[in-house]
Amino acid sequence: MKFHIGNVFAESRAAPQRPLRYRSAPVIQDHAQRDAGGLALDDGPRRRSWAELLDRVSRWARLMREGLGLSPDDHAALLIGNRAEGFEGILAGFHSGVWMTPINWHLTGEEVAYVVRDSGARVVFTDPEHEATARASGCEQVIVVGDDFDRLLAAASDEPMPLDGPPGGNMIYTSGTTGRPKGVKRRRAATLRQALEGQEAYARSVGCDGSGPHLVTGPLYHAAPLMFAVYDQGCGAPVLILPHWEERLALHTLREREVHHTHLVPTMFVRLLRMPEEERAAFRAPALHTVLHGAAPVSVAVKRRMLDWWGDVLLEYWGGTEGGVTTLADAEGWRRHPGTVGRALPQYEVFAVGADGERLPAGEEGDLYARHAQTGHFFAYHGDPEKTAAAFLDPHTHTLGDVGRVDAEGWVYLADRKSNMIISGGVNIYPLEIEQVLQEHPAVADVGVFGIPDDEWGEQVKAAIELAPGFEPSEELALELRAFARERLAGYKVPRSVDFESQLPRTAAGKLYLRRLKEKYWASEGRRI
Repeated sequence: MKFHIGNVFAESRAAPQRPLRYRSAPVIQDHAQRDAGGLALDDGPRRRSWAELLDRVSRWARLMREGLGLSPDDHAALLIGNRAEGFEGILAGFHSGVWMTPINWHLTGEEVAYVVRDSGARVVFTDPEHEATARASGCEQVIVVGDDFDRLLAAASDEPMPLDGPPGGNMIYTSGTTGRPKGVKRRRAATLRQALEGQEAYARSVGCDGSGPHLVTGPLYHAAPLMFAVYDQGCGAPVLILPHWEERLALHTLREREVHHTHLVPTMFVRLLRMPEEERAAFRAPALHTVLHGAAPVSVAVKRRMLDWWGDVLLEYWGGTEGGVTTLADAEGWRRHPGTVGRALPQYEVFAVGADGERLPAGEEGDLYARHAQTGHFFAYHGDPEKTAAAFLDPHTHTLGDVGRVDAEGWVYLADRKSNMIISGGVNIYPLEIEQVLQEHPAVADVGVFGIPDDEWGEQVKAAIELAPGFEPSEELALELRAFARERLAGYKVPRSVDFESQLPRTAAGKLYLRRLKEKYWASEGRRI
């Protein structure tokens, strides 16, 4: 589907925006009182003022609690594309006390059903495009946003949820070592007001201060673009949502809407840099203050080209859904330390640990851990106490499974992921799941799946296959195996290429030496991730 740049946000450009002031209380109620008609949320076809957003979020929260009978700590899910209702649903979850899970709409029907089942969602909110998948998920209640849903909201109470009531949360599914993702639950504040105030403080610590529009460039099911926008809006930023990523539309919106903050992944950098030189040279966005980027590895060459083009607005982070942003590298720091993902935020300490569980000296490579001085055991994997326990070295110190080093000045560098997770275009991909699918093909005797360098996506999925007797390597068989996987997996999980190996390297205990398979692809990269 193509988008006409001049029309996507035409309605909202025609409406004047009022200047935003600093808010002392980071709640929608405050914004609605101070600037009722000011822009709060805009996905192009749908535009909400602060007063309208407060009304819809309040009614949605009341609908879940009073109309659908959900209690605090119950679970709901969103299978909704990049449209205003997806953002509203996350806010309604916070305000209602309910755990809300945004589901990746690229997943297959079986994968969506797994997330619905595993999360315990009692209701799935969806849009017409994804309705069939939602109804096949096995959830007892499916509600489709649109005109009928708006009438359902209109019948609900518009009384805002009490700020001294329990806050909800988002439970976003992230990487897992067993081939199935797990939902991450972060510890919540005692009251909704405290939760929203904490979000405001967090937003300001990562460069999102509500000073101007925030552009969502990625999918709303992805933790980073979603939550940076939520936090920035808590400080007063209008949120603009692109229907999907398109380079010219993104540049046009950044310029014309005078966007202050946004989030990109390295794949987007590569696509922007592939635009014709004359188009890149013509781009100017003087209002752009902060471009957060992370979620996937970025090559030093690509980062340098973006810095040369966009200047010092780039702010790189390292972290995860579990602990949020852990390190930051501004442009000046990155130029002095190319390849770094930054230094720890004040509330964190990052260090490497050796195989014996002891802290390593500066510069030595090991498992990376982050220690939060004030808060202990602040996240858990839903329904998986063993995985939760394995993530913590002690109550205040957790790992994301990354391997790297910390130099004497505290700059953090990533080297590998302990779990061999593949991150392509900012999306986590689970090799074991792909291996299990390929093992079902009669030609496959053994298989290993891993990531190899990709200038656009960061990594791409590679499958190394040992064939069963009676089968011979061929391009036709490689295509057949990829088609076999495509029928059973979401498209982004399908191997982009296949290597045929006479024998896969395994230990006597049966463990696959993935490093031996990966080394020839990564040796010239100066990195292994």
